[in-house]
This record gives sequence, structure tokens and C-alpha cells, in this order.
Amino acid sequence: MLGRRPLGRRFGWLWASYAVSAYGSGLGFGALPLIAVLVLHAGPAEVSVLSAVGPAVGALIAVPLAPWVEVRAKRRVMITMDLARFAAMATIPVAYAFGLLGFVHLLVISVVVAAARIAFGAAGGAYLKSLVRPDDLLVAHARFESTNWSAIAVGPPLGGAAIGLFGPVVTVAADALSHLLSALGLTAIRDPGDAPSPTRKSPVRTGGVLDGWRHILGRPVLRALYLNNMLVSGLIMASEPLLAVLLLRGLGFPPWQYGLAFAAPCLGGLVGSRLARRVVARYGRPAVFRTVGTLRAVWLIGLALVRPGAVGLVTVMVVELAIIINMSLYTPVLAAYRLEHTPEHLVARTLTAWSIGQQAAIAVLTALAGLLADVTGPRAALTVVGLLALTTPLLLPRHDRKKKSGGDAENIDSRLPAAGS
Repeated sequence: MLGRRPLGRRFGWLWASYAVSAYGSGLGFGALPLIAVLVLHAGPAEVSVLSAVGPAVGALIAVPLAPWVEVRAKRRVMITMDLARFAAMATIPVAYAFGLLGFVHLLVISVVVAAARIAFGAAGGAYLKSLVRPDDLLVAHARFESTNWSAIAVGPPLGGAAIGLFGPVVTVAADALSHLLSALGLTAIRDPGDAPSPTRKSPVRTGGVLDGWRHILGRPVLRALYLNNMLVSGLIMASEPLLAVLLLRGLGFPPWQYGLAFAAPCLGGLVGSRLARRVVARYGRPAVFRTVGTLRAVWLIGLALVRPGAVGLVTVMVVELAIIINMSLYTPVLAAYRLEHTPEHLVARTLTAWSIGQQAAIAVLTALAGLLADVTGPRAALTVVGLLALTTPLLLPRHDRKKKSGGDAENIDSRLPAAGS
């Protein structure tokens, strides 16, 4: 079975550290927009700005970080980024306790967390590639994906209950602590092979991340997947603050129902991630990219149909369940393909370039959706976001681009062994 395939002790520590951080983030899911709405009484435009500025400025900060990450010990970079997130997020409950919490403070924390997340992801991808065999990358990513969705399933309801009992910033404190525990878990790996790369003497220069974009854009399949993923991710994330305002303010949903509307469907993430290897083995990656890549986007329009009461809550849960099952199946397949088709010396720069593009798309689309919501209302803005999502399958790769020579990096029809083999 997928869950029983051994990947080694070092991967076990890496997975455990990721799980701690993921569950902390699940507990604090949507915490900053929630604080903005409930504590600072922010409107749709302000909430969207909060969700947009952090990823945008964080992505800019990550540009010089890419080559810096490339030439340093990846596990140490991950520990440093975990500690940076812990220190930044810990300031929010302190500021709230002393009555000093403000909108600018939330913006700054959002920026720091976004930049640290990009650097952590780049280092983590490179470290994972050195830690497991190439044919185990899909298994490893599926485990991370399963952990991520289970954390979101458990975290938001508990977070909503905790907010009701202890106040609006308690989940941020828990999220901060989870990054500290993650850093401690990473130190336990003690990997003597995780040494800085000696290949470059001047790592801190913006040209480094351009190498990542050249690699992505120079390969037709990878380019198509990149552009599609940017647009789909941007539209899905742009819908989050709009839906928060619509549910919490427009329709009067209590925070625990808001958390439940996102948490319960996340159980579907366990289904999709566990099916990923079997589906690829049976149908091949082109089918996953085309069919599942389409299905993860077309459901978003359903969020515009939300109504008050139990029917509205069920509507959100059904739409989110459909999106999440397909996302959780698609994402590990995409992540494994991306690592398999990126040379080792370009992994950190490629993953950083990928994350920067994705965060920039999230920032731009979230800001535009927020401005639209300020003029037309959140429901109309959700309708526009959903209609745009229906066009995203046009960007998916339409056919195999196989070369006659062996080892073609653009052959997306490589089939993996069946799950558990």
C-alpha cells in the first residue's frame, strides 16, 4: 500500500516536521483575514489587500533568496525559515495583548511569512530530491499532500472553537509554535551529507532566479503546467477573502461554521492524495494533467451560489470537496514531475521561480477581485472569479511532446509502478 512504502528514517523526520507545521497552519487557517474582519473591522478591499500584499512583496524578497538557497545546506535553510516564521507570527498575540495590533502590522507579518515560505519550499524540494529515490518522489509528495489536507480538515474547526473560547489570536500563537517545533524536528535529522554547494562563489544575485524561469519556460509541457497552475491557484486563493466576507459579514455565519465549511471537505484530500500513484499507474500522467487538472478548476463557480443557513453551508462544503479531491490528486503528480524534470543544480532556483510566479498571480488576482467586490459586492466578484476559472483548462498541455531519443524530459507519459509495488 502507498502508506506502507518505507522511505527511510531521515524522510520520517522530515515528514514529521512537516506534519507539525502543517497542523499548526491548519489550526491558523485564514487567521490573518479573520483577525482583520473580527478585530480590525476590515472591509472586502482591505481583506483582499492583506491577502495580496503579503504574497506580492514576499515574492519580491524571495528573488535574491533563490541563489542564496541554492548554495547553502538545504536543511539549515529550512530551519532558519521556520525560526523566522515563528519569530514573526509570535509578535501578533503580543501586540494584541497590549492593544497595539494594527493593519500595517498584519501586512508586515504577511510579507515575512510569504518570503520565508517560498525559501523554505525551495530548500525543502531540493532536500527531498537528495533524500529519496526518483521513483519514490510521487509517494513522498503524496504523503505530504495527505498530511496537508488532513491538517486542514482537523485544524479549522478546532481553530474556530479556540477563537470562540480564547480570543481571535490564539490560533496564530499555535501556528507560530508549530514552526518552532518543526525547526527542532529538522535538527534531529543530523544529515552529514547536507552540505553547501561549492559550485558558485557569489550566490546573492537576482540572475539566479531567472535561470529557474528559463528552465520552466524553455520546456513546453512544464511551461503549460506552470501557466495553468498560476492562474488556477490565483483564482482559488482570490476567492478565499471574498468568501470570508460573504459568509462572516454578508450571511452572518459564525466563525466555527466558517471553519467547518472548509475543514470537512478537506477529508477529500486524503482520498485524492492516496489515489495519485494508482491513477498515474493506470492512466498515465497526461490524463491526470488534462482531466484532473480540468476538474480541479471548474467547480469554483459554485461558490457564487451560496445562500444563508444550512443549504448555504452544504453548498460551500460540496464545492470545496470537489475542488479538494481533484487538487490533492493533481498536486503531488505535478510536484513529482517538476522535480524529475529539473536538474539538481537548478532545483532551488526553479522552485523559487515557480513559487514567485504563483504568489504574484495570487497577489494580482486577489487584489483585482477585492477591488471588484468593493464595487459590485463579494457575490458578483465570486461569479467573475468562477467564470475565469472555467477558461483555465485551455492552458493545460494538450498532447504528448515526445522526442525520438531516450530520456526526453518532456515525455509526460512515463508510467510509474502500481501502488505498493
